[in-house]
Amino acid sequence: MPNPITQTYEIKAVRASAVLTNAYVAGTVLSDCERYNQLELFLAFTLGSLTRAEIKVEYSFDGVTYYQETFSAVSGANSVESAGIHKLEASGNYVLAIPIKAHLIKVSAKGVGTLTNSLLKVDAVLGVS
Repeated sequence: MPNPITQTYEIKAVRASAVLTNAYVAGTVLSDCERYNQLELFLAFTLGSLTRAEIKVEYSFDGVTYYQETFSAVSGANSVESAGIHKLEASGNYVLAIPIKAHLIKVSAKGVGTLTNSLLKVDAVLGVS
């Protein structure tokens, strides 16, 4: 059994700290992700005058077609799927842990509301759990 202390992982910068825009902007696309099964996004967020920030995670095997992370809402025997968006509504340091299995991962962010004094930095840790 592998020693968890020496387990392989990789840290990658996705987005330097910068003011958000009102449209999704992709950070650096993460590549060669198929070697890993876990993605953790480290988000350093300053709300400023925004209502919220929105984070979108997409996956691709060919770099052309991207598939958005999907969330499920279950009610009784029904499951409703939707394109997932992570919403940040307060300043803080956040970690999103996401199981993965794709070659390429694209993380995009946008601000909703007045953009003044907003900041977002995104780093990624890819690993095997």
